[in-house]
This record gives sequence, C-alpha cells and structure tokens, in this order.
Amino acid sequence: MRILITGNMGYVGSVLTRFLKSKNPGIEIMGYDSGFYGHSLTGAESMPEACLTRQYIGDVRELTPAILDEVDVVVHLAAISNDSMGKEFESVTTAINRAASVRIAKLAAAHGVGNFVFASSCSMYGATEGGPRREKDPTNPLTVYARSKIGTEDDLRQINLNGMVFTSLRFATACGMSDRLRLDLVLNDFVACAVSSGEITVLSDGSPWRPLIDVEDMARAIYWAIWRRPENGGTWLAVNAGRDESNYQVSDLAEAVQRQVPNTKVSINADAPPDKRSYKVDFSLFKSLASDFIPQVSLDQSIGRLLKGFERMRFADRELRNSPYLRLNMLRRHIDAGRLNRDLRWLGV
Repeated sequence: MRILITGNMGYVGSVLTRFLKSKNPGIEIMGYDSGFYGHSLTGAESMPEACLTRQYIGDVRELTPAILDEVDVVVHLAAISNDSMGKEFESVTTAINRAASVRIAKLAAAHGVGNFVFASSCSMYGATEGGPRREKDPTNPLTVYARSKIGTEDDLRQINLNGMVFTSLRFATACGMSDRLRLDLVLNDFVACAVSSGEITVLSDGSPWRPLIDVEDMARAIYWAIWRRPENGGTWLAVNAGRDESNYQVSDLAEAVQRQVPNTKVSINADAPPDKRSYKVDFSLFKSLASDFIPQVSLDQSIGRLLKGFERMRFADRELRNSPYLRLNMLRRHIDAGRLNRDLRWLGV
C-alpha cells in the first residue's frame, strides 16, 4: 500500500508517520509539505521523515496531479491550523483549507485513490446549548478555521467522488507530545506555562467545554480511516473522533496540570466575558464504527508525556507568547525575514 500524507511535517503528521510504520512496516509513505515548520523539531532524536519513501516540499494549492499516480490512500492534514492564524490570514486560510482540499480530493478520486482521510475539527460546533453535539446536529462555526472545515465537507458532499471512500474525522482538540510540538493548544499551553513559570493563567472564567484527544490517538483514528470500507459507515462519512469521557471544562485542564506540577499557581479570570467557543461532543458513532481504535491515552498520560518532552527539550521559555512553537509566531518570523510573503508562499530567500 502507498499512502500520501499532506502536511506530514507538522504536529500531527510527525507522530502519524512513525505510528503508521510501527503498525505496518511494509507500507510506503510519501509526504507533501510546505516546510514551514520542518526545522522546528522538539526533542526528537531523529527526523520523522526517515520513515518515508519520498518527501515532496510544495504548496498544497499547487499539488501536481501526477504525484497521485499509484497512490492508494491520501491523508490530508495540510491546513492553516488554528483560529489565530485564520484571523490573520483569512483569505489564505480559505484558499488552503477549503479550496485546495476540495481540489486534492477531486484529483484523488480521478486518479483512482481508494480512501481519502480528511482531518476536520469539532470546532465547527462553535457555541452550543443543550447536550453534546452529534454529527447530524447543526453546526455553528465561529472562526474562519472552523468555517473552512465544514465548508470542505459541504463541498465534497455534493461531488461525485467515483466510489472513493471519504472519511472526515472531526477531531476533538489536539494535545500531547510530538516531535514538532505546538504550544497554541490549550493543554499544551497550560503544561508549558507550569513548567516555565509555575503559573497557569486561564484567560476565560474556566467554564467553556473542550473535548480533547491526544495526538497519538489522532494517529490511531487515522489508521482506522485508512482501511475503512464502505460497509462500515458508508462511502462518505463525517464522524466525531474522540471519546465521551474526554469532554472537559478549561478549568479542569488547568487543575489536572496543577496536580502533576507541584506548586503551580492557577489564575482564573472570573470577570472575563463569556468565551463563545464552548461545546461538548458526542463520540458514540465513532465508538460504534471503530471500537478497536477509540482513544486510549488519558488526560494524565498526555500531561505526563508533555512533561517528559519538555525535559528532553530543556524547555524553560518564560516568554511563552513569543515562542516559535506557536505556529502564528513562526509564520510571522518567516515573513519578517523575507522568506514568505503574506500569501504564505516561499520567496526563495
């Protein structure tokens, strides 16, 4: 089997390549990535790309169709990956996350690709009331990033994909250690704050709900989707990927970190305006379809792995908000240095 992973040099892709090889050493994996964060290794002893058959460096907006020749599966991770980047690069986010995603899926279908796995997000549920959100419940995307994810699903639902099995994994909020760590994720941020300064500052009143999933469990869900057959969920499937037990309030996450990092102070802004991004998610469909692949990494285990990772990194950056491990900061540094333009295209410098 030959798998193409777009965005393989990012936070999730760096874990996924090693995971896939550990599960099935015989598969061929090709990577396609812009390389924005390729140099940002965090405590890794070797490059994840050593697992690959081939690595392409390129813009997903310009992916060459011939790359898809003889590809059996596409795992599409490439995206402008959070709300803050989407706000600063709104049109680029739509172009990369939606238009390019739809184009690549169409090309994959035309080239006879059997399975297409799309990394989507539960953030499309936005502000919710009532019980946990199921896949058929109305969505309420509040950000450009969230709108790009539901927009891609909507577009591809209307297209004839020639029998290609399409799986949109609506992931819970990512967390956990990676060879290319991100600190612009709530749990990762809290652990980094505890390690570097001994203080976690919760900008909201702590009440918003977030479902979490460790990055290793994201890889586990992708592994399932790579081999999913139409009789297990249909040819076109959008499914919440996570587990019911991992719906947490933000204050719960801060307290969980505090328990593992002694003497950490937690400050919660009780007077903060309401954070509209609050949603609980129902993961029962995923459990029924992928019972052998439901998340296994607990919250405490994710925190423990992050702590070990920070120790390997010798992380002690008190200026956390300026850290290169926040993806928006890295893009700004590339732009300020003249390496990227505002359209997020390399300038060859």
